[in-house]
Amino acid sequence: MPVGESSGRTRPDACPGALQVHEAADGPLARVRLPGGAVSAAQLRVLAGCAAELGSGVIELTSRANVQVRGLRAPEVFAGRIAAAGLLPSPAHERVRNILASPLGGRGPDGLLDVPAMADALDRALCARPRLAALPGRFLFALDDGTRDVAGLGADVTYVATGRLLLAGADTGLTVAPDAAVPLMIDAAEAFLDELSPDGPRAWRIRDLPDGPARIATRLRAGEPSLIDAPDAANAANASDAADAADAANAARRPSAGRIAQRDGRVAIEALVPLGRLTSDQAAALADLGRPVRLTPWRTVVLPDLSPGEADRTERALAAAGLATDPDSPWAGVTACTGRPGCAKALADVRADARQWVRGLGRAPATPVHWAGCERRCGLPRGPVRQLIATINGYEERQE
Repeated sequence: MPVGESSGRTRPDACPGALQVHEAADGPLARVRLPGGAVSAAQLRVLAGCAAELGSGVIELTSRANVQVRGLRAPEVFAGRIAAAGLLPSPAHERVRNILASPLGGRGPDGLLDVPAMADALDRALCARPRLAALPGRFLFALDDGTRDVAGLGADVTYVATGRLLLAGADTGLTVAPDAAVPLMIDAAEAFLDELSPDGPRAWRIRDLPDGPARIATRLRAGEPSLIDAPDAANAANASDAADAADAANAARRPSAGRIAQRDGRVAIEALVPLGRLTSDQAAALADLGRPVRLTPWRTVVLPDLSPGEADRTERALAAAGLATDPDSPWAGVTACTGRPGCAKALADVRADARQWVRGLGRAPATPVHWAGCERRCGLPRGPVRQLIATINGYEERQE
């Protein structure tokens, strides 16, 4: 949907959470928000235990670096366990804690900003504002450390390390220092609620509002006289060009694997999670490494701050758990929706079919491939994608 186009939605947002579960075809589904994609080893162990003992044995990674547990047999017990693990700091806000952050957190070659600390501060500020519990569950914040990896994902409110504020992916021309970024992002969320009409179509995102970014930016300028606008139109255009370049880069980005050099001489390892689904055993194996894990919007996992020796041992442990650390892995770029039996609308078990197809590959496909159980094509990645869509007569292939 283009920015500024009204959604025309008439029903309230029913995005699932840890308390408000979704009744899927395979049973209750709970979604746990992980601001900045951060999860500790202890928390991951709790999630693994919940998936094994209360659910279907699988933890799904989402495109917002959150997690889902399907087929819950005791949702109330699940909620109690994750709350005890510190994964439910505010029951009132649990569906609105949607915060993306650059997975390397400022450690990479182009990183300029400590976004993990900012994500923590944003989460605390969000939970401390009672009114913001009314945000739709699809409203999204993002913090980009200068890598331009999450700046192009179209979050409702994005802060980029250059100081720029983006609204629904559009450059507002507003610049703010990092220490003032979190309050401004909270103000932007408040402004979104101020713009909602009780009598008009429902809006779940800033892009659902006619001229949404401009309207929110106007409110921010009126409420924050100290905000700095771009000094001239040329600078604003350059910033807009940079945002467009980030959009293009992210549209073509595919899940990757392997070592990433950090500026401090240590390394991070990114591992592919086949079809974005961790078994409870794989999640437990990750927890056994005893290190914090960062989940990414591309359904991969990142383990930062490793010495070369630690990286060697970590790669072996990840490979033993069935997670790919080879950038040429056949799993790179292969995605799928839920399919049968989890989705009542699906016409095929697309995940099983995708796994069988991948087994016949020697390396990553040249173009990303998405398997879809029906015409809705849930989870379709951005950019050029080879689509295999289940129909009553088998799979139909499309290229877009």
